[in-house]
Amino acid sequence: MLKKGLRQKYKALRNQLSDTDLEEMSLAIANKVLTLPIWEKSYFHIFLSITEHKEVNTEFILHLLSGKDKEIIISKSDFTTRKMTHFLLTDNTKIKKNQYNIPEPVDGLEVPVSKIEVVFVPLLAFDKSGNRVGYGKGFYDKFLKDCSPRTIKIGLSFFEPSAKIEDVFENDVKLDYCVTPNEVYEF
Repeated sequence: MLKKGLRQKYKALRNQLSDTDLEEMSLAIANKVLTLPIWEKSYFHIFLSITEHKEVNTEFILHLLSGKDKEIIISKSDFTTRKMTHFLLTDNTKIKKNQYNIPEPVDGLEVPVSKIEVVFVPLLAFDKSGNRVGYGKGFYDKFLKDCSPRTIKIGLSFFEPSAKIEDVFENDVKLDYCVTPNEVYEF
């Protein structure tokens, strides 16, 4: 299936999820994240969920990271350059939603991409080869391209993989893992 069709399909599937479904499935994903071989790492980048898009609630993973004393990094998006700036999440970090309802840090201690060891990646769909479909703006592909080849890229999805994303581009960056409520996929 093409990315456009996958976006439509998975946005529709997400919209059918109740708030209870979202919470239960997000908690199941967080429990699966505990089984990943990533816990010796220190710098974890995570997205803050856009509740209006019914994204995986990353609050549970944030609690895991915090409980394990990991350095948590969140981003701010620049829609002019389509680049993200990364900041350390601290007790003093002020979060504000931008015009697209993306929760972002207002400011803070900037963290270079080279420090980031693990990235939790938002997505709408993924396939059995580790390709992903996001919202189509390219923010994460640019960001992941700048990461070290050793950076572990983990998608989070409510749904199982599609067989194949037909229109994968040269700049698309594959995932290393994708975690669903039922399974951890390794690529």
